[in-house]
Amino acid sequence: MCGIAGILGRLDAGNRAVLERMGAAMVHRGPDDAGTWESAPGPEGLGALLTFRRLSILDLSPAGHQPMVDPVGGNVLVFNGEVYNFQSLRERLARAGQTFQSTGDAAVVLRSLALEGPDALPSFRGMFAFACWDPRTRTLLLARDPLGIKPLYVARNPDPDGGWSVAFASEVRALLASGLLGAPRLDRWAAASVAWNGFVVGPRTAVQGIESLLPGELALYREDGSLVRSGAYWSLPPAGTGAEASEEEVAAALGESVRLHLVSDVPLGVFLSGGIDSSSVANLARRAGRGPVHTFTLAFEEEEYNEGHVARAIAQAIGTEHQEVLLTEARFLGQMEQALDSLDQPTFDGLNSYFMSRAVRDAGFTVALVGTGGDELFGGYTSFHDLPVLQRWSRRLSWLPRAALVRTAELALMALQRQQGAIPRQTRWAKLPEMVRRGDDLLALYQLAYALFLPEFQRQLLGPELAEALVDGLPAPFRARLETEVRGRSQLAAISVLEQRLFLGERLLRDNDAASMAASIEQRLPLVDQSLLETVLRLPDSSRYEPVLRKAMLRRIGLRGLDPALFERPKRGFVLPYDRWIRQGLSGDVDRTLRDPEAVRAAGLQPEAVGRLWEAFRSGAPGLYWSRVWAIYILVRWCQRHGVRP
Repeated sequence: MCGIAGILGRLDAGNRAVLERMGAAMVHRGPDDAGTWESAPGPEGLGALLTFRRLSILDLSPAGHQPMVDPVGGNVLVFNGEVYNFQSLRERLARAGQTFQSTGDAAVVLRSLALEGPDALPSFRGMFAFACWDPRTRTLLLARDPLGIKPLYVARNPDPDGGWSVAFASEVRALLASGLLGAPRLDRWAAASVAWNGFVVGPRTAVQGIESLLPGELALYREDGSLVRSGAYWSLPPAGTGAEASEEEVAAALGESVRLHLVSDVPLGVFLSGGIDSSSVANLARRAGRGPVHTFTLAFEEEEYNEGHVARAIAQAIGTEHQEVLLTEARFLGQMEQALDSLDQPTFDGLNSYFMSRAVRDAGFTVALVGTGGDELFGGYTSFHDLPVLQRWSRRLSWLPRAALVRTAELALMALQRQQGAIPRQTRWAKLPEMVRRGDDLLALYQLAYALFLPEFQRQLLGPELAEALVDGLPAPFRARLETEVRGRSQLAAISVLEQRLFLGERLLRDNDAASMAASIEQRLPLVDQSLLETVLRLPDSSRYEPVLRKAMLRRIGLRGLDPALFERPKRGFVLPYDRWIRQGLSGDVDRTLRDPEAVRAAGLQPEAVGRLWEAFRSGAPGLYWSRVWAIYILVRWCQRHGVRP
């Protein structure tokens, strides 16, 4: 787990200084080692400059140092992440006569790329983002793992006569620190994306001129920055691909994924929230028998959020060495600045991961397994119930004019919302009329269900022009990609794809990476694995999802040997007590930020609407959850912190 960055351009003192700034901005991602490398200059004086920050996990010896130069082909690699099947790939290469100086995965990735080029990418199983320079073709290959666990951001120079053409880094903040972009400008769609989703949907970022490589994508550049090749090297298998899978196959794939994720040359722990997903990971890790399993739980003073006692009982049943970390409001406020600064882009999530990662790091661990991904695989979210219900009713009533249905929904909503504050309720069912209007479009329904604000209030927050910049809260190319991926799938399977690509891929994975790396922790996700996903996709809906929301198959496989009664309780997300803290300890800072008209305008928002939102929340207006205010606060603060303006 590391930080990588680089430049294509002139090999001069200016670009070397830029490279140094980018590396320094990512020291938290790799406090154990650092390195830089530059190519020989080409005929035009151009080449590649690469830098690396290392968090040592595999091969702690100097042989694991990066940038790593392949002794056979001369290719040079900077690599962030883990390829979990590197041992089997290494054995295959060894049988073909290849030898290695390093025992880690980076050397295997580098040799594979030196021999096969981009064709080697589909064989890598894991979480990764890398850049590989080929001295023979003088090209730079950038690639990101299939499910988007590790980030990679790219900036292109609009000036063809500039001293650089392409820059890349593991974090947006590193590209901001480079100084290459001058005064950073807010991407005009970023505010619209945050107001709808609570985060910025890729491939765009919060900063104009910086884009994210999408999951499973590669980009191959010549030394002058011209693009040779780009696009997907991995995509979701189409519906109906392969023979129907059995529960035994899924159990084998899940067990193998956990075992591969346990490979480490340093101690590792497991985040245990007490839910089915994290408990399954901890239980399977314990059953793998590779030594003691250390588990960690974040506990709270607020009893309605605290599941410390539940996690404690589960840890005892599994047989782990368990630690409970109490996060009080005073401790939260004391570390607030560092936690907020861990966010690489505006998002209303991620801080829970930061505090858990900080606790695990303080306990002496640098690797932690997490249970993220089980709800997306096996249908654990309410969207798997609510959206099919809404679509079924839409079809049953299709004989009625759509306008009449929408009007009926509006009247029903008025009856439910007799108490209106300065701002109407912004809850899922407050969106019912709009959802009825879009009832035939599952992707639109999904986006409406998750939207932070009703379309009308979004227009007030953003202004009419900006509010219409996205299509259902998504950039048009990204929406088209999702439409292709859900085509031909059942309702539940389509919702699963949307949850994986949006909620998981664009929010949880990105936030968890930034927050955990800010604490210099490598998070590993055994339930987010392309081989496991490919197996689960071959399950029939009846065994994968039913009964809906129960995740019955994951319970049977992951919780084997545990008392089912430990898990018979209402589902609760792993969130911090934001509502109370925003109203109390954080109230002053949020108030100052949201009442600053210049700061609000700089974030692409309308001060009057933001002010009304904050006042309505403070006065206890119904249907205004903390996430609405928090998302807007984070956007404004992030733009302030990084000097980003429209």
